[in-house]
Amino acid sequence: MIKKIKNIDIFSPYIVTIAILIFLIMGYIGSFNYRFDAPLSNETILIILYSVLVFIIGVKVVDYFFKWKKESEFKININEKILISLILIAFLLQIINLYYLGGIPLFNSVLKSNATTNFWRISYLLFLVSINLLIAKFYNRKYFLLILIGLILFTLNGYRTSIMGILISLFITFFYIGKVNRKIFIIFILLIGGLGLAIGFIASQSIAGQHWMLNPIELVFYRAGFTLKVFDKIVPLAGSTGGHILSMVFSTGSPRTFIGEYVLHYHALITSTLFGPVYLDFGTIGLTIQMFFFGFFLKLVHLISKNIKGIAIGIYAILLAHTLIWIETGPTDIMIWLLFILGLILIIFNYKSIELK
Repeated sequence: MIKKIKNIDIFSPYIVTIAILIFLIMGYIGSFNYRFDAPLSNETILIILYSVLVFIIGVKVVDYFFKWKKESEFKININEKILISLILIAFLLQIINLYYLGGIPLFNSVLKSNATTNFWRISYLLFLVSINLLIAKFYNRKYFLLILIGLILFTLNGYRTSIMGILISLFITFFYIGKVNRKIFIIFILLIGGLGLAIGFIASQSIAGQHWMLNPIELVFYRAGFTLKVFDKIVPLAGSTGGHILSMVFSTGSPRTFIGEYVLHYHALITSTLFGPVYLDFGTIGLTIQMFFFGFFLKLVHLISKNIKGIAIGIYAILLAHTLIWIETGPTDIMIWLLFILGLILIIFNYKSIELK
């Protein structure tokens, strides 16, 4: 089974379309079963399917019009010790973050609401980038300890998406450097599934005044249903915010809180799918541009990473992992958008190695 998987490029950009369809199915089931006012509308489903089609077109444009011409002249001499030092700095910053919070956000919803400090933001970016580049360029089993320490420290922050970002990106990196044997495959699947369920459930139980009657599996379907129902409510409001959410992404505002207040009329951080923020801001035109961009950009970085390997694999893994996470949460994280600059740098320095077919 593992040998067959190795022969299939399971982490090509097309996995985004598969993940969107799975999320849509889960959300549709969830919208029936957990006391929502109505199941997802046909219009919402058609818009999501349209988004998938545009994403595929973006990928296909690269597939059909571009090819790798020659070995890249672009070389990055990145120091192994520097990457390890950056990871250790990330650990220190996260420990400082937890110390100043005065507790463990995973078990306290009040602490969690204040846990996204600048200490955390810098530490997460440092660890995410450095650990992926380290594994991609200097793979060694001894670095599994660094991965374990990172998972523990960032799990304590209580944010499921950051742990998923680390695990999924590392899974992709391991896959492309040819290190996904049966044991590694099982470990990553169990970690991604187990930690995702556990962190989400524990965090939900810690919310004051909230008494969940759902088990961890039911909670996943509920979250998918809730997030898609938010998008369902966004659909009639298409283009009504005129770019305000986009401006908040690149400022000190909170786009997800704004979406909660604007769409649901209560103060809360709301996930609104990969499609929600741009559709609320710019309607169908904005959604079309965004989905084409994601397909085109990811496929171009994928083409480069498969040919020059090394740190390019780590960069592609990070971008793909967070695009998959954005299917639920929405692309409203400035610090993740900054990571796309790494992909842009990769494209700029390798454009001479790509030609039209």
